[in-house]
Amino acid sequence: MEDTCILIVDDDAGIRDTMHEFIGMSGYEAMAAGSAEEALEILKTKQADVVISDISLPGMDGLELTDRIKKNFDADVIVITGYSADYSYEEAISKGASDFLFKPVRFAELLLRLKRVLKERHLTQERVKMLEQLQTLATTDGLTKLFNSRHFYNQLTLEVDRSIRYNPPLSLLLLDIDHFKEFNDSFGHLEGDKVLVRLAQIIESCLRKLDTAYRYGGEEFTVILPETTGDEAETVAYRIKNAVEEEKFHPRADGDKTVTVSIGVTQYRPTEDISVFVKRADTAMYQSKEEGRNRVTALFSE
Repeated sequence: MEDTCILIVDDDAGIRDTMHEFIGMSGYEAMAAGSAEEALEILKTKQADVVISDISLPGMDGLELTDRIKKNFDADVIVITGYSADYSYEEAISKGASDFLFKPVRFAELLLRLKRVLKERHLTQERVKMLEQLQTLATTDGLTKLFNSRHFYNQLTLEVDRSIRYNPPLSLLLLDIDHFKEFNDSFGHLEGDKVLVRLAQIIESCLRKLDTAYRYGGEEFTVILPETTGDEAETVAYRIKNAVEEEKFHPRADGDKTVTVSIGVTQYRPTEDISVFVKRADTAMYQSKEEGRNRVTALFSE
């Protein structure tokens, strides 16, 4: 409650000061402004959870202020008006107000309305947070924290559509850890999980901000490289391969272990089906396996 900030906006200094004092005595941090313009300036530098504003203000009125707040700031608004004013509840709500009070305001009623708005605000924030967490769980691999294969296909579809529409190059990497089953059999799945987590970190460290990495399944990873030619993607693949090869793991106290990856590289060919694009990267990766592992194979045509 002490972290909750309320901004009071009223051009009547007496009302403003009295309300400011009441809000402070009720346990909230309180701020005050004498006009809508002053309130907007305050909100640029200070977060308010709720703005309590008179509708009738000099210059910009309270309805316009409400509209500006809802478009530009994360704050709820309670508007106050006189019984005879030419404003309606519907107008205030249509501008985004969370509640509407008539003058003269009884402080007991204001406090009840304020608590209700704050409770609804908290519930809304919790709901948004929960939905974001669910979205993250739906698109993220729990172990490596990379995106998962479902999100890979969603994102690849978007990137392919963009490539078709605007014609930028688009490339794809598919990586597989060499002899990973043997590593798990020798050292256990917990040590294998450490390898997967570290490889995910290495892959991400080799990418640009617009590139995205995914755990494709098991010990396979894939990387989408927008605005990247096949030759450029091949350079990225070697960067990843070399970084992985240099990494030391410690599954036993008596020595270090290294792992390697086999990588397939390909570039999107205009109008081809996504499944063909992915299959070509897969074929290139398996060529790396067949030719000795710990290598990069680029395949740009069937």
